[in-house]
Amino acid sequence: MSLDKQCLAPQPGEWVKGKMVGSGSFGTVHLAMSKATGGLFVVKSAQEGPGLKSLENEANMLEKLHSPYIVRCMGRDSFVGRQGEGRLNLFMEYMAGGSLSNVADKFGGILEEKVIRLYTREILQGLKYLHKNEIVHCDLKCQNVLLGSSGNVKLADFGCAKRLRDLKSMGASMTSWQSISGTPLWMAPEVLRNEGVTLASDIWSLGCTIIEMATGRPPWSGEVSNPMAAVMMIACSNKIPQIPTHLSKEGLDFLAKCLDRNPAKRWTAEELLSHPFVSRHLERENLRKEDFDSPKSILDVRNHEDGSDSDQPECVDGCGFFRRISFSKRHGCKRKKMNKKSRKQLVEGDLASSGNWVTVRSG
Repeated sequence: MSLDKQCLAPQPGEWVKGKMVGSGSFGTVHLAMSKATGGLFVVKSAQEGPGLKSLENEANMLEKLHSPYIVRCMGRDSFVGRQGEGRLNLFMEYMAGGSLSNVADKFGGILEEKVIRLYTREILQGLKYLHKNEIVHCDLKCQNVLLGSSGNVKLADFGCAKRLRDLKSMGASMTSWQSISGTPLWMAPEVLRNEGVTLASDIWSLGCTIIEMATGRPPWSGEVSNPMAAVMMIACSNKIPQIPTHLSKEGLDFLAKCLDRNPAKRWTAEELLSHPFVSRHLERENLRKEDFDSPKSILDVRNHEDGSDSDQPECVDGCGFFRRISFSKRHGCKRKKMNKKSRKQLVEGDLASSGNWVTVRSG
């Protein structure tokens, strides 16, 4: 596989670290620039402990994966810090749109179903590629799906990912918590019961991610407030997350195929790609023409929202934590011009709080 000069791992002294754009249980994420090309990328950094082990796992996974639906790894730099501690920098491609949770937050809260269909299809393409290579992502959620400026999405944050052959070789030697990794509200019931991680575990998480895109809230939100009670309910009850009723019949049926509590009955990623929810009405150009009213001249800008969105994404990769996400409950597709008072009322009074859910890193 040929790589252009911007895909090569930056050499020491040949790149500049910029502002921090994310942090999590593994360490930090910084924007960076190559001195040789002027190109932008991101660098994830960690030092000793579980964070370093998680980042090393991500590096080992990504360096062997080559798919347009998986965030690209440009290389790594392992070195010893000033205090003698082991450190690791992981260089990755820059995704200008940030995570899907960031995107939804900036565009009115929830995502329209047409967009959800499009994003879901590309997420499925990424899962199909991973599962073909017998890799389980283990932490699929909106925060770990990144958006490019052209509308393409890629799976990211492989710190929890596992190879099936490694799981089989570990077998009974693994203690209960060593085998569990991910973010609890998105995790499949059998995983929380410590019955094993399979490819079907990612499909359950996909269903939870679609609920997140469609409602602007984590799955199970509003049903329980105590974290341990939530884990027990997911693991031991017969319930599934509350399904957003405003979805089409195709969307509801798609979720039913993902959220079957019996993992053997869940559809595979390849089967789901043929489902009408993602196989119909997906012509990207038509979607853009119908749903995105771009200004045709500088004089036309006044017809668009006058918000003060920053031109700098606040997060460009999965950060290891489920951060607090505030979303609007509204889901109308028409743009409305709001004055500052209206925007303030929307932000302060019409939000859904998810709480702080931490990604569990095994090991």
